[in-house]
Amino acid sequence: MTKWPLPLPMQRALALAEASAEAGEVPVGAVIMRGGKIISEAHNTPRTDHDPTAHAEIMAIRAAAKALGDERLEGCELWVTLEPCAMCAGAISHARIAKLYYAASDPKGGAVEHGARVFEQEQCLHRPEVYSGIGEAEATVMLKAFFSKLR
Repeated sequence: MTKWPLPLPMQRALALAEASAEAGEVPVGAVIMRGGKIISEAHNTPRTDHDPTAHAEIMAIRAAAKALGDERLEGCELWVTLEPCAMCAGAISHARIAKLYYAASDPKGGAVEHGARVFEQEQCLHRPEVYSGIGEAEATVMLKAFFSKLR
């Protein structure tokens, strides 16, 4: 799909998204990096955990904060396969994540370039650098396949 090799963190996030789909969850994977090293990774588990907040981004942020012993993830990058929702965008801001990379846009539930546009709001305390479209084709195929099975 992509004509060039995807960055390793996005490759890993896509593998996590695939694991999420295999578990019956919406296929979203997330990886948090700092200094070129993976600090944490996660995939969606709301159904498995019976927890509506168990989005891949939230789970990865929680794990990274524990691993680093700090609620502020300054200097970290979040790589995720789908545009974050408002809840996740808020968590990204509060965690002070430096850079956000996401694959597929989400016109229905996204809150970065769609919907609430959390990082554009005056009340937003921290705005990460945002890069979209990295691995978009791969993530979109996976999401469409998952939802087509539900219909």
